Amino acid sequence: MSPMPLPWVAMIKEPPLPQRCSPPFCTTNSTRGNSTYEPYLAVHHILLSHSSAVRLYRRKYRDQQHGYVGISVYTFGFIPLTDSEKDKAASQRARDFLVGWIIEPLVHGDYPISMKKNAGARIPTFTTRESEQLKGSSDFIGVIYYNNVNVTDNPDALKTPLRDILADMAASLIYLQDLFSEEEYPVTPWSLREELNNFQLHYGNPPMFIHENGQRTMSNSSLQDVSRVKYLQGNIGGVLDALRDGSNIKGYFAWSFLDLFELLAGYKSSFGLYYVDRDDPELKRYPKLSAKWYKWFLRGTIELKKDASFDSVGHLFQ
Repeated sequence: MSPMPLPWVAMIKEPPLPQRCSPPFCTTNSTRGNSTYEPYLAVHHILLSHSSAVRLYRRKYRDQQHGYVGISVYTFGFIPLTDSEKDKAASQRARDFLVGWIIEPLVHGDYPISMKKNAGARIPTFTTRESEQLKGSSDFIGVIYYNNVNVTDNPDALKTPLRDILADMAASLIYLQDLFSEEEYPVTPWSLREELNNFQLHYGNPPMFIHENGQRTMSNSSLQDVSRVKYLQGNIGGVLDALRDGSNIKGYFAWSFLDLFELLAGYKSSFGLYYVDRDDPELKRYPKLSAKWYKWFLRGTIELKKDASFDSVGHLFQ
């Protein structure tokens, strides 16, 4: 389960997302929903449902099935726009609102202080029993990471009488690449390493799996996806560095095995290691360069290199 895209859902005007929002927080003519409190309410009930399901599973099924139950969070590399203390504080506040929103109740039984202070009565509260049930209710955390975002302080947002979650954050998020474009992500393994280490520093170093991490390219682009190979080898190297730092990382999953219908961009962009020919009635699949690299990496016959030069992948063409 990954509840983290909810803050953006309220603003997104394109299908396939539900377009549930209220003016002035969306660009549609929607009359459904209330953006000032519904995202808080939705996540609140997701967390309560999660903890109840985990409690039931642990009581009735875990001893026989030996299974584990976790939850996934969507995170960025939160980078202060400047070196000012205000932007640094805003970056941590953004992390509270987008990551701590989910993780802190599972660790501490309550929402981050910054969220409760800024959202006030619009964010629900947990009863003592709910809080105790939430604490420790995730056996692992799934981390979804693709890119970075610059963060700058925006205290004036709190002066607005009608606010949604992004205004409550009192921080402006400056996306380095448009969420809905086909623009490729930069290779910044240091940022992924820092975010994983933040889980160790702030959230008790829970067991973690990298559930999604991959490079975005234009749909139907070249099978020689050198940028995806550079991205994978760089970020897997960042995961290895975080592991050496002491982060409790249990596994890594590349996104994705093959090209598919993406949540934010449909078929406009692709993340797959395999190209899918949608004009072929049988949807024939073709391995990209990244599929070859990933296969060799998993077999242990290729070395991780941190440089992003063509020399680091050029041998794959031979």
